[in-house]
Amino acid sequence: MTDDLVAKLNVDVPHSARVWNYWLGGKDNFGPDRAVGDQVKSVFPEIVDAARQTRAFLGRAVTFLAAEQGVRQFLDVGTGLPTAGNTHEVAQRIAPDARVVYVDNDPLVLGHAQALLTSTPEGVTTYLDKDLKDAPGVIAEARRTLDFDRPIALMLLGVLGHVESPAEARDIVRALVAELPSGSYLAMSDGTATSERVIESHRQYNESGAVPYHLRSVPDFASFFDGLGLIEPGVVPIPDWRATTPDKIVVDGYAAVARKP
Repeated sequence: MTDDLVAKLNVDVPHSARVWNYWLGGKDNFGPDRAVGDQVKSVFPEIVDAARQTRAFLGRAVTFLAAEQGVRQFLDVGTGLPTAGNTHEVAQRIAPDARVVYVDNDPLVLGHAQALLTSTPEGVTTYLDKDLKDAPGVIAEARRTLDFDRPIALMLLGVLGHVESPAEARDIVRALVAELPSGSYLAMSDGTATSERVIESHRQYNESGAVPYHLRSVPDFASFFDGLGLIEPGVVPIPDWRATTPDKIVVDGYAAVARKP
């Protein structure tokens, strides 16, 4: 990690990417991250299942897009810390020439991405240090790597909750999708306010000093796909999206994949 990144790294305040890494069983986290992670788990133990189910959905969605739909370009915004089964690993296992652009704005994520997100010789994997809310900047930088005349899969997994206003979040998604060519896809998953325990756990998380994460209602989540063609089975709980073996785990989160006409 460069000196500039080290200078930007604040290990005294919990960060969602590192807390998520802790829930996934990773080691790229610090005391404040683990403290908040444990606090949330004490109220809502299923958060660990939610984190793992979101990672499993990523694998299924990328496999569907690369193997069944022939997508060879992926724009993964809010990627978080690298763990097993990253977007480029799944995509390039199927199509070695796949091109993947990761986007995040955490210095620890950037440092790990530079070291670990390595591509196949035939493909490309790169990382952008950009904010989700800067949709024009994300698109402008992504154009350096991706061909916007060919279909692109936009991945927004567990990231839109960092935008408090549902209207602003929808505007961000629409701004990103508007720049994608016809035949592109939007793959999304996010936490939903579908139980009292998950609502309370996020209330405590948001009071911890970490960047707040705002749960959506299921209708609000579904609205991100307005104007797009939902892929079966539509907007469903995360474990239910095209699982070959249905999982009986219940998580407070929904997922969907849709195609841009």
